[in-house]
Amino acid sequence: MLRLAVAIVSILAVESSTVNDAFNWHEVVPDVIPGPPPELLKVSYDNRLSVKDGDIVTPTQVMHKPVVEWMAEPDTYYTLMMVDPDAPSRSEPRLREFKHWLVINIPGNDVARGDALADYVGSGPPKDTGLHRYVFLVFKQPKKLQISGARVSNKSRRGRTKFHAYKFAEHHHLGDPVAGTFYQAEYDDYVPILHSQLKN
Repeated sequence: MLRLAVAIVSILAVESSTVNDAFNWHEVVPDVIPGPPPELLKVSYDNRLSVKDGDIVTPTQVMHKPVVEWMAEPDTYYTLMMVDPDAPSRSEPRLREFKHWLVINIPGNDVARGDALADYVGSGPPKDTGLHRYVFLVFKQPKKLQISGARVSNKSRRGRTKFHAYKFAEHHHLGDPVAGTFYQAEYDDYVPILHSQLKN
């Protein structure tokens, strides 16, 4: 039993170091948050593609909502955010951050039972803008949040630009993220389809 506990602690320490290095190396710190999260967030697309530490993928590979998992505490609510700080490009991020997904009041890590303020939309980096970072963050809520206002569907870009994940967290007293990860993607043939979808 002691060996198992030591092994788990060692794995968590390695993951924490990896998260720290990746978030700093790719400048997610300080572009999105002031410090790296302590835990690696598990993000899997179509149960096959897992993304982490700035992996490079294509928009086609991440077009569908992923499965997101973390070490959740019982009887606790969480907030999940996914943002692109490189809108419309990393060299000129005047629309930073683009809100790709925002779910509050997630019981444990059952994202499907949370309240989606903004439905998931995949990556849509414009042509010739290079790689964009897509950052996932999970925050522990002090209590269930009561947020009024219309929800944003996956066919709308209303309210998605110039969002700030950390300011949202501060406003709702969420503290620092408890877990996170990110991937990178650049333009492919799926992007025009997504942009057309968001015009509705």
